[in-house]
Amino acid sequence: MADARDFLVELGGEELPPKALQALSEAFAQGLQSALDKAGLSYTSVTAYNTPRRLAVYVQDLALAQADREIERRGPALQAAFDAQGAPTKALQGFARSCQVDVSDLIELQTDKGTWMGYRYTQTGEATKNLLPEMVAKAVDQLPVPKRMRWGASRVEFSRPVHWLVMLLGEDIVPAQVLGLQAGRHTRGHRVHSNTNIELTQASGYLETLYQAKVMVDPKARSERIRAQVLEQAAQYQGTAVIDEDLLDEVNGLVEWPVALTGSFEQAFLQVPAECLISSMKANQKYFHMLDAQGNLLAHFITIANLESQDPQQVIHGNEKVIRPRLADAAFFFATDKKQPLDARIPALKNVVFQQQLGSLYAKTQRIKQLAAYIGEQLQADVAAIERAADLSKCDLVTEMVLEFPELQGIMGYHYALDAQEAPEVAQALNEQYMPRHAGDALPETMTGMALALADRLDTLVGIFALGQRPTGDKDPFGLRRASLGVLNILVHRQLDLDLKDLLTRAAAAHTQLPQAQDAVEAVLEYMLERFRAWYQAQSIGVEVVTSVRARGVTHPLDFDRRVQAVASFMQHPAAPALAAANKRVANLLTKETPAADAQVQTELLTEAAEIALAQAIAAKRTEIAPLAAQADYQGILASLAELGAPVDAFFEQVMVMAEDTQVRANRLALLAALQALFLEVADIAVLPTLA
Repeated sequence: MADARDFLVELGGEELPPKALQALSEAFAQGLQSALDKAGLSYTSVTAYNTPRRLAVYVQDLALAQADREIERRGPALQAAFDAQGAPTKALQGFARSCQVDVSDLIELQTDKGTWMGYRYTQTGEATKNLLPEMVAKAVDQLPVPKRMRWGASRVEFSRPVHWLVMLLGEDIVPAQVLGLQAGRHTRGHRVHSNTNIELTQASGYLETLYQAKVMVDPKARSERIRAQVLEQAAQYQGTAVIDEDLLDEVNGLVEWPVALTGSFEQAFLQVPAECLISSMKANQKYFHMLDAQGNLLAHFITIANLESQDPQQVIHGNEKVIRPRLADAAFFFATDKKQPLDARIPALKNVVFQQQLGSLYAKTQRIKQLAAYIGEQLQADVAAIERAADLSKCDLVTEMVLEFPELQGIMGYHYALDAQEAPEVAQALNEQYMPRHAGDALPETMTGMALALADRLDTLVGIFALGQRPTGDKDPFGLRRASLGVLNILVHRQLDLDLKDLLTRAAAAHTQLPQAQDAVEAVLEYMLERFRAWYQAQSIGVEVVTSVRARGVTHPLDFDRRVQAVASFMQHPAAPALAAANKRVANLLTKETPAADAQVQTELLTEAAEIALAQAIAAKRTEIAPLAAQADYQGILASLAELGAPVDAFFEQVMVMAEDTQVRANRLALLAALQALFLEVADIAVLPTLA
């Protein structure tokens, strides 16, 4: 573009927190892009770049100036602009002064609401170079810095000390001062390989110039290089690398020039559960692990160095030296914890507070035990196994291993239970109680695990709501959203036809002493069913479908899901919009004049051919869908009812519902109530989209 140049801003300094790096980088680019859009400056693209030592934004083909704009200002109405003698009023004179022109320069503006006095002028666009300093300063100031600090004698605050600032528009420096730094054209290379000032002659050479200085500023390219190197290293050892995406993001935020190296540790450590070793490697050293063909952990790890060493073996040796004490700690914790069985730790739970008003972990396990046993009875599961699992459910929280690695809760319970010769299903349930841990995670496989997972979450939900501490927009310290979705996932995808309201009522019975205990059941039920909105939106099912089912007061999540899927399928039927419109019309009529609850259609009062045909169709469908309703075959019900489209349309075209004869009118309303009742077997389809 002739009147455009590439723009580069780079803010560099000490290493930024790796977990915050990507968020800071994206916020920087979004803040600058929003400012450019607001100013009306055109560009081709805005790209965020980053490394641990820098945040950068690159704008391709940025216009060198704002476009000139035609400005129109409206003043007083014409009738208020001049007096009876035709002289300008004070209102008009004041408007002219505000525009810094004479009254004679004003014009008449014709609008739909009449004629007004106004002024038009051309506003010359501002040069981009003059606008950028404030835009960049504001974008930096609004960054979501997790914790700010000061350095030296400066009053400037940022996440880490900053040392240089580059701002180039094409080949030209943009004069600006941000965080106490004067903008220039000098960046810096890799701290080891190219620790010098590097002059950038123009913005467009940024990526290549820094690449030559052993710095990869494109985070996506850097991440892919790490991934490829890790996979390549694992293949050399006949293993399969396990790449945790969160770990990859964190490692990507630690390096400017990634180099993957593989180290080893003693085979003896493999006697410790693999999860313990993996947690130690990931949490403490940011290592990737690898598995053999059978899925067993190999005694190797992959580390990502931030340089190309002349002696890689020394780097590997250093990492091996560091990891051994970490793994030795894990082995020590495991051996120490096994000295006493899990159930010996039950008394210790009395000394651990779950929540001040909800009591200790021991009190929570007793509540879980009671509720899980009830769930087990409903599922015809092994109640004795469920009660035993509930007793042990929180015991691993007071083990040395879990105190060191909290993410191993449940996993260590499983291992310690097996070691103590507990029943396999009990041991498995101790891990399954936390499933699903996150979106997309596996669900419990055993009935014991399902009962425990449900009881644990429902107890927490009811207890916290009974305290009046329901989650807000950005505050959910007890993870109640995740707990709600976990319950729904288990009930729906494990096909457990349980009444959520009944379970919540049982859970609330253990919290009667809390201030909002009486209202907790309805509040939690409403909150949990509301989670279905986002759930189904992810499946491209509209909110109106969920609303149509919610209107029926369904409290069995499995049944809720079956109805939603049926309505979503029904909406694809050609007759659906017309039937939805008809049901809406029926609902409106029945609101105006509601027939008695026991009102029956009297065939002798049916005189019009269309109403007789509709009555016969309704009677036939009532018989037809009865066995479908008994089987909860909601798709079958709606598919059958879709055939009512023709007689319903004919009825509304040919029959006057609100007849003057009160008996006829009441009979026709009863007929419509019978029609509505058929659809209400599934959902209130009156809320679905109708034909325009």
